[in-house]
Amino acid sequence: MSSSPTPDALLGPTDVRELAGALGVRPTKQRGQNFVIDANTVRRIVRTAEVRPEDVVVEVGPGLGSLTLALLEVADRVTAVEIDDVLAAALPATVAARLPARADRFALVHSDAMHVTELPGPAPTALVANLPYNVAVPVLLHMLDTFPTIERTLVMVQAEVADRLAAGPGSKVYGVPSVKANWYAEVKRAGAIGRNVFWPAPNVDSGLVSLVRRTEPIRTTATKAEVFAVVDAAFAQRRKTLRAALAGWAGSAAAAEAALVAAGVSPQARGEALTVEEFAAVAENRVTDSGGHAGQGSSTDTEEPRQS
Repeated sequence: MSSSPTPDALLGPTDVRELAGALGVRPTKQRGQNFVIDANTVRRIVRTAEVRPEDVVVEVGPGLGSLTLALLEVADRVTAVEIDDVLAAALPATVAARLPARADRFALVHSDAMHVTELPGPAPTALVANLPYNVAVPVLLHMLDTFPTIERTLVMVQAEVADRLAAGPGSKVYGVPSVKANWYAEVKRAGAIGRNVFWPAPNVDSGLVSLVRRTEPIRTTATKAEVFAVVDAAFAQRRKTLRAALAGWAGSAAAAEAALVAAGVSPQARGEALTVEEFAAVAENRVTDSGGHAGQGSSTDTEEPRQS
């Protein structure tokens, strides 16, 4: 059971600036650092993320700990991944000072999130993070891929990135992030965040994106790598028809057309029109040099659809 938090456990604007000053920290554009200074906002994020008392939450880029403390008030455990040396060193002390009764429920991993392949303690069930704008998509996809136990994700990202992640086929902003995120999860916009809740205030708006992991993986005999290769090729030349855009991937325009037709996709379509399931079907129907289909494994492969 979690203990009742003290009224002043969360960080306000003055707390954030004083803490940053004491640490000699100035937010850097290089790491996309914008610290949340509004306690109501972080509590709203935790509510929107539907964090439960039994959840083991992983947070990427905790910074000074604004969201970390709000998560610790509710979740069973929180593991924060921080790349910055000064911030990583300071965060455990901040947690101990402001939520002493919950400090033993907190763990810190001092690392680049893109290099994290394991976490201490129980497997994470949720990912909640204010992701640095410049690495938001690769970090999100890496965490979803590396930790399949993450059932629910809520990330705060640049509004434009949020739109791309949540876009559906046919949308002008539907692209690689949209398809790849949808491979793992059902994705939707979950709200907007104003600029004035950050220090320093960014010159872009922010948005919340909710990702609920698929209970059943995409049904396909192709591997994730094979499907993602089609996605990358299709959007690398998004103005071209798929017959032309996938020529390099398939070996020739004719081979691309054959794979598309076999998958039930028009060779004249463009990548922005395809669902993740259709991309998977195209990947299955690529004919390899040996004459087999790329998605067909050897007789020792399992028949179960797989995600990686």
